[in-house]
Amino acid sequence: MIQKFAFKPLKLAGAYEIQPFYATDERGGFVKDYNIDVFRENGVEHELKEVFYTISKRGVIRATHFQLEKQQPKLVRCISGHVYDVIVDLRPGSETFGQWMGFDLTGENQKTLYIPKYFGHGYLVLEDSVVSYKCGEVFYGAGDSGIMYNDPDIGIEWPMEKIGGVDNLIISEKDLHLMSFQDYCKKMER
Repeated sequence: MIQKFAFKPLKLAGAYEIQPFYATDERGGFVKDYNIDVFRENGVEHELKEVFYTISKRGVIRATHFQLEKQQPKLVRCISGHVYDVIVDLRPGSETFGQWMGFDLTGENQKTLYIPKYFGHGYLVLEDSVVSYKCGEVFYGAGDSGIMYNDPDIGIEWPMEKIGGVDNLIISEKDLHLMSFQDYCKKMER
């Protein structure tokens, strides 16, 4: 079986859900989730500058992260396990500013998200997982920021019932002290 790349533009303009190239035979499978020429042919300008992986336990939430400076467009794919992945449009002036979309990313479905600059990104780990990030900018600690996972103005509907409720949430100290969406809006007005 051979499945070719497929690019699905999302309602948050500039973001895509991508099905990678996948081939199987009697030996197993082969996955190619990035090719600069194929991406350009499909309107996605993404040049890799950094690749990393997160390894997370069930119940971990990685809040709505982004960089205030040196924005980091990224390709995100769940290599193994299952995460509920969320993107938020944080581009001032965008018609979809402040809107979010959620996706089930699993090792089995192999879906990849292309998340452009000025987007927030986070996920809730529904099964122990490994997530791949292929970034178009290197991590810049001085610009690292984020918005609380439960910000009422954005209103992300996390599937907490799939981890047995909010009491089973595992959240970092850093993510407990992120800004609100209103704080972000004020910061962007300056």
